[in-house]
Amino acid sequence: MRVLNLKPDRSTRLLLTCLPFALVAGSYLISSAVRLAANPNDKLLPSLERMGEAVRSLAFVADPRTGTYLFWNDTLMSLERLGWAMLISTLAALCIGIPMGLLPIGRALLSRFVAVLSMVPPLALLPILFIVIGLGEVSKIALIVIGTLPFLLRDLALRIEELPREQLIKAQTLGGSTWHIGLRVVLPQMLPRLIDAVRLSLGPAWLFLIAAEAIAADSGLGYRIFLVRRYLAMDVILPYVAWITLLAFAADAALVWLQRKLFPWFAEARAS
Repeated sequence: MRVLNLKPDRSTRLLLTCLPFALVAGSYLISSAVRLAANPNDKLLPSLERMGEAVRSLAFVADPRTGTYLFWNDTLMSLERLGWAMLISTLAALCIGIPMGLLPIGRALLSRFVAVLSMVPPLALLPILFIVIGLGEVSKIALIVIGTLPFLLRDLALRIEELPREQLIKAQTLGGSTWHIGLRVVLPQMLPRLIDAVRLSLGPAWLFLIAAEAIAADSGLGYRIFLVRRYLAMDVILPYVAWITLLAFAADAALVWLQRKLFPWFAEARAS
């Protein structure tokens, strides 16, 4: 039997899923134990106890200067910035991407422009945003929007161009106007695909968020990581990185759940 045709059962799939995580965790624990045995004050690979104590002090002990719980305050601020930015990008992608993909005029007007715009490194624009907009929340949200919107636009336009031409012809034959075709034929099919595009853009969105917070912020997960790096506080940095990864994974899983609940036909078509 070819390996291509081997399908693991449920227990084997669970084992294979856990195996990479177990290998990474085991490698870290062994490396940390070796380094700490040689130097108990080593900061590069702190023990789980040290990381747990650092998280406890940040998450469950109020900061004496601000009176807030820094871990949760950082999380709330980062999620608020990311949420607003992704909401703006998603709505803009719907309003601009559908005409760009459906209308030949829109395609001629915007496709090349968006393609060129998507090649501009968003982080290179960060100093410009800070100069023009300032160091407040707007510039951080704008960076994420600039970094994610071109990708969402191009992906949505390409998905629209992949729709069978027969659908559009039949809709016109039945008397559908351009507006009705966009709302009743194109939009329902694009919404689940837009969720896929948003899932793929979450990684870059977190990158732009961390970069903006690292340069100009007084709170946020990225701000805290770059604040404590000067002290080599790996017991804070590693849990924060793990927490960011968990938040991103949870957001991805939530989008998958939302897609399945709102568009079960799309999940069934993909499974088949």
